[in-house]
Amino acid sequence: MGKSIRAIVLLFVLSSALTLYAKEKQYRMYAVGFYNLENLFDTCHDEGKRDYDFLPTGSYRWNGLKYSHKLRNMARVLSEMGTDRLPKGCAFIGVSEVENAKVLTDLCAQEPLAKRNMRFVHFEGVDQRGVDCALLYNPSLFTVDTVRTKLYPYVDADTTFFTRGFLTVHGKLADEDVCVIVTHLPSRLRPGDEKRVSGAEQITAIIADIRKQSPDTKFFVMGDMNDDPTDRSMREGLRGKEKIEDVGSTDLYNPWISVIKSGKGTLRYDGQWNLFDQILMSQNLLNRKKTNDFSTLKYFRHQIFSRDYLFQTEGKYKGNPKRTHAGGQWLDGYADHLPVVVYTVKEVK
Repeated sequence: MGKSIRAIVLLFVLSSALTLYAKEKQYRMYAVGFYNLENLFDTCHDEGKRDYDFLPTGSYRWNGLKYSHKLRNMARVLSEMGTDRLPKGCAFIGVSEVENAKVLTDLCAQEPLAKRNMRFVHFEGVDQRGVDCALLYNPSLFTVDTVRTKLYPYVDADTTFFTRGFLTVHGKLADEDVCVIVTHLPSRLRPGDEKRVSGAEQITAIIADIRKQSPDTKFFVMGDMNDDPTDRSMREGLRGKEKIEDVGSTDLYNPWISVIKSGKGTLRYDGQWNLFDQILMSQNLLNRKKTNDFSTLKYFRHQIFSRDYLFQTEGKYKGNPKRTHAGGQWLDGYADHLPVVVYTVKEVK
């Protein structure tokens, strides 16, 4: 083959490749997460709160050194969540067990979060221990529009069993209307699941009310549910479905059902894994017909975020998440829960 013919063939091949490349669709991925920070307290007493264990004179001898280490450790995890796929990490992360706005301000000032200009939304709840829910967010990826809070009015005067409120944040993710509901459902200190079922039903009612005004809103419901994905509060109260094709317009998709069935979880008790930390999604975030249509924001993957440093490597609690305290000792650890992350994708047009 002569040089001129080879040149023409090469030019044709390159032109064809460029044409095919131009026709390829491009996509952008977004991560969202949830993490129970396990008692992120400062060292000062909040009036009316039962925070005495986390004072310098309290049972944990909570002081400036321990507090600074807790902030550093939490910031490390939060900044790494979502980075398995995305250098900037999560667009937003729901958190629970934070004492007040001060600890969130101190947390966002930690170097790995400050570099991303992370901000937060928080409200002061009524939990007797003083722990609240909040939403951390990267303003370059998620824009906050409005914030609402709602407390479920239990007859029981003991606020330990309140749902700790529902932090409801409306905003824009990938230029789409998104609503994030962050919750921490009642604990298991009492027998029965009625209060958690009731709390889950209240979330369902909040979603229904928002849909009346804004039917196209996409919902992420996240939190420490104090129940597994297969428990009644999640199956009936939140109407969580295991399979995408089974999710109706008033249901939520719960990708963690298959995870707990496989024996994996986010916290461990007596050698058994539970999966209390969950993110559920509304139907309009799903590709229900398996068409892989990402012309609008859609769910793509989910994961329990895991790093070796998050686990106890020796002793009685080997294999458990490495806590701040255990067995009466300060471990300089992280939390008794592991974080969870959901990835979404949208076509770039």
